[in-house]
Formats: sequence, structure tokens, C-alpha cells
Amino acid sequence: MNRNVYRRSLQALILLLAIGYFFFCVWNSAWLEPQPLEQNYILALTVCVVGVIAFACGRLSFALVLGGTLFFGLKFISVMKLRYLESPLMPADFIYFVRDSLLETLKQYPHLLGLLVAVCLVVPLLLWLIWRFDIRFLSRVRHGWLQAGLRVAGTAACALAMWWCLQPTGPFSPIYDVGLWNKLSDNAHLTNFFVSIHDMSPELPAMSNAMAAEHNWAATAKDTSAPADAPSQHPDIVQVLEESTFDPSNFTGCTIPQCHVRMFQPDQYTRAHGPLRTHTFGGGTWVSEFSVFSGMPQDIFGPAGMYAPFVLAPRLRDSLPLLLKRLGYQTIAVYPVDGNFLNARNAYKAYGFDKFYDARDLGLKVWHTSDAQMFAAAKKVYDENKKPGQPIFMMILTLEQHGPHDTKPLKELPAPFNQGLLPNLSADQELNLSAYLSRLQDSDKGMDQLEQDFLHRPQPTVLMHFGDHQPSFSGLIRDMPRTLPPALEPYKNTLTYFMLKSNFDGPALPDYPMLDIAYLPAMVLQAAGLPEDPYFSALSSMETRCKGLYEDCPDKPLLKSYYAWTFEQLHVFQ
Repeated sequence: MNRNVYRRSLQALILLLAIGYFFFCVWNSAWLEPQPLEQNYILALTVCVVGVIAFACGRLSFALVLGGTLFFGLKFISVMKLRYLESPLMPADFIYFVRDSLLETLKQYPHLLGLLVAVCLVVPLLLWLIWRFDIRFLSRVRHGWLQAGLRVAGTAACALAMWWCLQPTGPFSPIYDVGLWNKLSDNAHLTNFFVSIHDMSPELPAMSNAMAAEHNWAATAKDTSAPADAPSQHPDIVQVLEESTFDPSNFTGCTIPQCHVRMFQPDQYTRAHGPLRTHTFGGGTWVSEFSVFSGMPQDIFGPAGMYAPFVLAPRLRDSLPLLLKRLGYQTIAVYPVDGNFLNARNAYKAYGFDKFYDARDLGLKVWHTSDAQMFAAAKKVYDENKKPGQPIFMMILTLEQHGPHDTKPLKELPAPFNQGLLPNLSADQELNLSAYLSRLQDSDKGMDQLEQDFLHRPQPTVLMHFGDHQPSFSGLIRDMPRTLPPALEPYKNTLTYFMLKSNFDGPALPDYPMLDIAYLPAMVLQAAGLPEDPYFSALSSMETRCKGLYEDCPDKPLLKSYYAWTFEQLHVFQ
């Protein structure tokens, strides 16, 4: 009798402690979301998870502790990842990050490794003790079949409620309408984690049948990309992604000489140049990186495309860096921020890069590097890695033009941009464009030095630089008038530029009113005179047949057959 009283008292105490612990977890997870709707969303998911565990296990205290711990732990992990790796927690992290680089990262933070070990030892022991002494809240139901039925029904009901909450059309639908950048940058860590689950499954575009694909593309299937006998004859290739950079000369309010900088003007080295059609606006550099490596715009994969470094990069089976590696190139990336930002280091490995240097590796200040600093660091990396007889492919990202462009008043800008040189614009537009032009002069000087280093020399070299997307100017750039050909007007907010040069002669490259960013890999291979594998041969043919357009190609049956050929026959993406 005394033993039963003692056990019930212990069970009651455990339940009270479990309830208290559950509210502690809710307070430090759901209630830390910034908006009431987000708080209620995470609270609802937490309650549903607790319900699933409670009915499935038949133990209430165990469910409260385990469910609360899962959400508290998820919040803790998301905060730690953002603090140490400068990247939000994604569902894909539990596939790619845990599998590939968790231990390597934790080695850099011994205190986190020790904490993980302690948690792995203490939490299972605690849960076992709670399980052993917990109240089995359906044990009084005498009929075993009825008890089992209630548990199955309760588990299913809670799981169904959770599924409903996770639907974009469910009771919390407004939070699914938030823009991608907010999902990646605001403080709603848990909300963004669960909302992004819906966006993480790539969708393949509509395709034709295999017969049409074979008919249209079989002639491109010859693989000429086997390593040549003399790889030293291949030129070095240097690519530069110019963050938020566009040619301002077509803006009608940009009337001063500084709107016409040298880096946008063709010269004796120029092989191709012109407007570049990108697939993002105001941000999303990572999707332009994906396109310029893969030869595919990210938006053909549906919402998952915007998470390219997490869910698209690991699925690639061919890319420009991978092809160049097969041709004997050493592939090197030079990155202006922390390499863990938005999974960049893992993504670049998947793209096919041998070496990856981030701002910390280069001794540069994260998020505060000029183009000149990045190019000087890249030249140093090149000199350290260059080997006789082996060409180098180097990808350099810059940060000079990263927004915002209105953090300083006009009078604090460098002269002469502090004098109000753009009177035909509103005050806010003038401030943003003046700040942009001020930084553009520095980018132009940096690019001039890069050309001096890589084009003004005997070593055959291809140099390409391009803008990854337009800056938003806090939303103002959309309404700034510009002079464009009528055919380009529908694309005005996604147009930047590209400039492709070499210090050796080669065949003429095609010239289009607008080139899709997905074709840049094909243009680089053509400029370098390199052999193509079946995928890039098809991409080059697609470029020619669609006259530089990709998704906007007017021949839709041809486009569908191209998708069928590359995805179903060549398996470039899995």
C-alpha cells in the first residue's frame, strides 16, 4: 500500500515537473517568435507533437518533456547556427549538413561539441527515468482493443491536426505568404524552418516524350570533353560575380559622366557583352551562382529553386566546374563572406570546386570588402595555386554593391556624389543611385586592375564578369524610368549585364538582344575553345535555337523536349 502511495506521489511530482518544463520550453521557443500569429503557429505545432507522442506512447509526462525538448532544441540549434555559421536552420540541414560537415564544424567550436556530448548522454537517461515512472493515462481502459483504438485514433487526430497546420492553405496561411528573404533573415527561426518545409521539394518542369527529345537533341550527344593530351593549352578562366551590379547608363535620370564606366564598355579584348536576364530581383545571389554553374535557372524547379544551395546543388550531376575538372582544370572559389553562409561551402563542393577560400581564409573583414580587396586576394590565391601545365578556373564573388544604398545622407557620400548631381530624380532615388555610382567607380578601378593582372599577360585567359541581380534601392528602382528596347521592357527589373573577354583570338560569339544567365557557362566554353560534354553541347544548341532565351523561348515544344533530354536522358539533376 505504502509503495503504491509512494509511486503515485512520484508520478504526480513528475507530471507537475513535466508541465513546468513544458511551459519553460514553450516560453523559450514558441513565445520567442516575433509575431503573435507565429507564436500561435509554433505553439499549435508543439501541442500537436506532444499529442502524437502521448497517444503513441501512452505516457503524458514523457510526451510533455520530449515534445517540449524537441522544439526548445530546434530553437537552440537555429540560434546557434545563425550565430556561428551566419545561416538560418533549414530542413535540408538534417540531410546535407549533418551528413557532410557537422563533425568538422563542431571541431572548430569545442564548447559546442562538449555540450552535444552532454546532451546525448543526459537527455536519454532523463527520458528513460520519466518513461519508467510515468503515468500511463489510458491504462484504466480495461479492454485492450479499445485502448489500442483510442491510442491509434488520438495519434492520427493529432498528426492530422499538425498536417493541417503545416499546409499553406491551413489555419496559418498568412505566414506562408512571406517573401523568401524574410524567411532567411528575420528572427522567426522556428516559423521559417517549418514554413520552408513546403518549399524544399524540387519540381521538374513539364517535359515532352522521349521520342521528341531524341529527335531534337540526339545530334548533340557526342562527348568531346575527354581530357586533351596537352591540358596546358587550355586557357585560364576567371569569372567574377559582381554583387547587385547593373549598367546605369540606360536610366533616364543618370545623366552624368560617372554613369558610363569602363567596365561596361567593350574594348579590344571583348568577345561578347550585353544585357543579362537574371531570375531574381533585389537579392538572391545564391540562385545566380547556381545558374552560372549549372546552366539552369533556378525557377524551373518551383519554390525549391530559391533554396538552391541547400536542395539543388547536392542533386547536380553535371556543371561547368565539374566539366572543367574533367578537362584538367583546378577549380577555385574566392568568397567574400563566411563560407558557411547559406551553405555556400557545401554547395560549392557539390558544384565541383576543389578549393574554397572565404573571407576569413583570406584575412578579409566579413561583409566589408571592396572589389579591389577581393581581386587582390584572388590574385594571391591564383599565384599560390598555379602549377605549370594546369589551367585554373576561378570564381570570384564581390560585395562592393551589396545593399542597402541609403544608409548615409547624401552629404556624407564621397565627392562629387555628395553635391546632388541627379536633379531629375526624387530625393530618395537620387540618394540610392548616387551611393551606387560612388561604389561603382571603385568597382571599375578594381576591375581595371583585375584585367591588368589576367588579360595583360602571355598566359591565355578568359575573363567574364556579370551582375547577379539588380539592387532594390529599398523598392525604388522599379519606378525609376529607363530607356530600353520594347522587347526588353518586360524584363527591366531582372536585367543586369555581362562582359566576356579573352587575351587571345577566337571565333565570333553570338550576339543577342538579351542573354539568359543560364547560358553563361556555354558562352564561357565557347570563348575558351573548350570541348563540351553532351549536356553543355545541348545547352549551346539550345542557346542558338532559342536566340539567348531560356524559359522564355518561343518554341515551347522544343523547350519541353530539351527538359526531357537533359533530365530524363542525360540525368544532369537527380
